[in-house]
Parts: sequence; C-alpha cells; structure tokens
Amino acid sequence: MQLEIAQSTPTAASIARLVELHYAFGHVVASEFLRRSFNQVYRLDFADGRRTIARLCADRPRGAPNLAFEAEALAHWSGAGCAVARCLPTAQGDVAISVPLPEGARALALFEYVEGEATSDKTPDIQAFARGLAGLHAAGHGYRGVASAYTLDCDYLLLRPLQGLLRASTMTAELGRQFEELGARLHQRILALGPLGRVLCHGDAHGSNNFVLPADPTGQIVDQQRTAVFFDFDEAGPGYLAYELAVYPWSLFPRTPDGVPSAKVLAQWQQFIRAYCAARPMAEVDLAAIAPFMAVRQFWLLGEYAGRVPVWGSQAIPTDYLRRQVEMLRRWETLELPH
Repeated sequence: MQLEIAQSTPTAASIARLVELHYAFGHVVASEFLRRSFNQVYRLDFADGRRTIARLCADRPRGAPNLAFEAEALAHWSGAGCAVARCLPTAQGDVAISVPLPEGARALALFEYVEGEATSDKTPDIQAFARGLAGLHAAGHGYRGVASAYTLDCDYLLLRPLQGLLRASTMTAELGRQFEELGARLHQRILALGPLGRVLCHGDAHGSNNFVLPADPTGQIVDQQRTAVFFDFDEAGPGYLAYELAVYPWSLFPRTPDGVPSAKVLAQWQQFIRAYCAARPMAEVDLAAIAPFMAVRQFWLLGEYAGRVPVWGSQAIPTDYLRRQVEMLRRWETLELPH
C-alpha cells in the first residue's frame, strides 16, 4: 500500500547537501532546522564564514510560491537603499531549486542571513520598525520588475479565505452563516470607504519579521536613530496600505472575545503610526481603514489555518475556537484605533 504524504520534513543535513549541489557557495559546515510554520526554514553555515537562510516552500491555499516576484522586489528594495534580506541565486542563476519529495516537488530558495535584535516594545524599536516600513513603501513605488502572482486585495485577503474556512470540517452550519454575514458586512464596510491607498506590501509586517540595530554599530554615537532590517517576504505583493499597517496592531491586540487592549498596547500602536506618518504621511481614509483591516487579517489567518488542516490537523481550528472567533469579530466590527 502506497501512503500519501501531506508534507514531509527534510533534515537540515539533507537540505545542506542539496544547497552544496546547486549553489556556488562551497561546503556547508553546519546546518539547523529553525522552524516549521507555513514554510520550513533552515540555517546554513558555509566554510568561508557565510551564513544563509533556506526556505522550503509549502503548499498554500493561495497557490504556488511567488518567488520570481519576491526575488526581484527584494533586489529593487535593496538597490533603493532599503535594508532587506535578498534572495540568493543558484549556480545557474535561478531564483530557487525544485526539491523532489514524497508529496511532490517543492521550491527551495536561499536568502541572506541578517542579524540584529528582535523588535521590542520600547519606543526606539517601534519607531525604527515604522520608519523602515515607510521606507519600503516609498521605494516600492518605483518597482518595475516581474508582476506579482498575487494582489493583496479583498478577494485575496477576505473572500477566498472565507470560502476556505467555510469548507473546514470543524465548521458548523450555524457558525458558517455567522462567518458569512460577518465577512459580507466587513467587505461592504471597506467598499464604502472608497478608493484606498496601495503600496508594495511586505505582507506580514508584525514586528517579528524584522530586526532593529543601532545606526552606529560601535555604540559610540548614542543619539542616532535605530534602524530596521526586514526579512521573510513570502507574503509580499501589491496591496492595500491599510492592510499592511493593520498587521502590527492585529499582532498586539488580544484576539479573544472579551479581550481589551491595554494602555501599553494602545501606546505602542500610537508610537508606531505616528512614526510612520512622520516618515510618510497618509490619507485620513487609509487611517480609518486600518481598524477594519485588522478583522480582514484575522479572516486571512483563519483561511490559512483551514488550508493547513492536511498538515496540522483539524484541531488547529476546533469548533469551540471558531465560535470564539465569531464573538471576537463581532466586537471588532465597532473597533476604532487612536492615532
């Protein structure tokens, strides 16, 4: 009997051997499996002292990985002076290699390794993160490379994830109706706002996909601003500015039915949005759209979880969890954010 495999997990050593074969970086002296999330991520150390990150792309509800766009966008941002972890070409000049696995071929891409400190809840770090994101958006307007396979619009972020969620085995008929009603009201609320600003989005800028570092690495100049360096652009694409900026408060707010943001959380959000607007002013309509896009982000996440059930199991989104999500999303229908 031939078993079907949803997703296998290659060892770090086997990924190292593949990279040695297909990249002109020499011998890998150390390797480590870092994490399994939507993709599988590895660290590779080479004999010449170079260190890289390898991403083994997984099947996603959206479709195939967006690597050709991601690589060109990263090259554009880097060329414009933004601090990003670029995609590294294979020995043949390709963006990635195809890895044969029991579940089928999957793409493996290599990226620059970046160092720094995790974005803390301290004001200088939050401001550095916001300024860096504003810099990405400003530089992104000049991008003229290969088109993205995906656009971060309401269809991609809300309507399609909702349909995937409704098909989940843990979804009940009554909960399904409630999610559909919530999604329809949210969609209409966003449409009623009118035209919204668009940028080249990182797509997952919640503060943990960037590091911060001092402007002066020696530490001798203490009054210079800290800066941010960004990585993990797997969700990048053209899309709504309000969605891009909603990801950070979405990550801060308690995502429970009775959760109330603390004064600290609200202060962090205000520090972020004020630093962003100081670096790159934005329209009032886009500011007003951030709160509803926090709910859009949650719909997107639920759709991603539903799409990962073959790998993570149905209890990644049990029925009682879905019931709590409905209650939380109802509360978020009236959510407003201070500026």
